[in-house]
Amino acid sequence: MSDTHTFDAFIGQAWTDHAGDAAGVAERIATQGLALVGTAAQIGPLAMLAHHVYGEHLGQWAAGRAMLDRLASHGAIDAAGVGAVRRCQASLDLCTGGAMPVDVNASDRIRVAALAAGNLAERDTPRAMALFEQALAEAAAAALPDTDPMNRNLAIAGNNLACTLEEKPQRSAAERELMIRAAQAARRHWAIAGTWLETERAEYRLAMTWLQAGDLAQARRHADECGAIVQANQGAALERFFAGEALGVVERAAGNAAGHQQALAQAREAFAALDEGDRAWCQASLDKLAA
Repeated sequence: MSDTHTFDAFIGQAWTDHAGDAAGVAERIATQGLALVGTAAQIGPLAMLAHHVYGEHLGQWAAGRAMLDRLASHGAIDAAGVGAVRRCQASLDLCTGGAMPVDVNASDRIRVAALAAGNLAERDTPRAMALFEQALAEAAAAALPDTDPMNRNLAIAGNNLACTLEEKPQRSAAERELMIRAAQAARRHWAIAGTWLETERAEYRLAMTWLQAGDLAQARRHADECGAIVQANQGAALERFFAGEALGVVERAAGNAAGHQQALAQAREAFAALDEGDRAWCQASLDKLAA
């Protein structure tokens, strides 16, 4: 197996495992990941993995910063790698209360603020709010081209913030507003940075956000749009499943038994077409929808 394939396998497995074993993946990054880096192109992916695991999942800002400092001194690093590592370092510095670097351009400032907001969403929601609003305001003022990578960072951060706030048992008025703004920003920026697939999933997110916000009309509108995008693009069974789930959850909340049963039938039909791996993790969603 070549070094590239070994590194790629490591990164792929780490992303698969990180949600269930963030601490274990962090240990693997430190003990194995760095040693597997052999080319400049591998610096950025490892930096983003380390930032995400140490930053968003573990909240270990200092340990993540130390890992990135080691990566910054790697002999294979090039200008692109330096940029990727510095953005991740700056994000973790913001999480610890540091200031935004003064020598970065608008695109990087937006990306750094968005990354930090995602890290802080569960641990310091007010600061996450402030950083995300800062990123959105700067993006609007900067008028950067659609190809700028900050669009992807804002889409990801918006989705993550909305998810985090949806899961809170109680939300303040400000948190409700941010949850909606974050989901809307994710939809807007995925339409720029992604494909129909990311846009469809952003509509799913908006349906869930408006459901939690207590506006069933808006929730149904976005659930319908999610399904329409899937249908227009002949989406795979997994996308059809979650489109059915979104509509079913909304119709049940609205007390529409017939609509709920119709959406449940759609979800069951799509579930039957899933492969074994997807069925395993979708089963709980189907059971919950049918309960």
